[in-house]
Amino acid sequence: MEPRSGCPINAAVEVLGDRWSLLVLRDVILGDRRYFRALLTGSIEGIASNILADRLVRLVEAGILTRGSAARGQRARYSLTEAGIQTLPIIYALGNWGLDWRPGSDELRSRQQLMRDEGPAFIEELMDELRVRHLGAPPKPHDGPGPFERIDAAMGQTH
Repeated sequence: MEPRSGCPINAAVEVLGDRWSLLVLRDVILGDRRYFRALLTGSIEGIASNILADRLVRLVEAGILTRGSAARGQRARYSLTEAGIQTLPIIYALGNWGLDWRPGSDELRSRQQLMRDEGPAFIEELMDELRVRHLGAPPKPHDGPGPFERIDAAMGQTH
């Protein structure tokens, strides 16, 4: 997929600039939803199945996600690539802007507030955990609960 111009901002916007692509990535990254059905039914914004299918194809074609091979009747699992993992700081920055300038639910704002309070080291820890989950990297040792457990606790959930 060749961008319309050589501008790196344009090239990024062409892949990530529509509303649904970033929300699908948010749900893969922060919601650990890796199957079509989970992404469809777990979408709090109510993405349509045809839009979800289109965005998953686009994200795979752009090298942001990979689609695992699935036997007939089996579900394909999507995984982040390193390029996909590197979208987390972008999503984090957008969430911080939204926290400051847009209304939202207390529950979902608590997730963003935790990430903001924990700071850049927490985002790096999340990215390391995503590499374990999606790329098969060896886990890095850490004291106490991991980043996803801390997010779940902030949102009052358990997985």
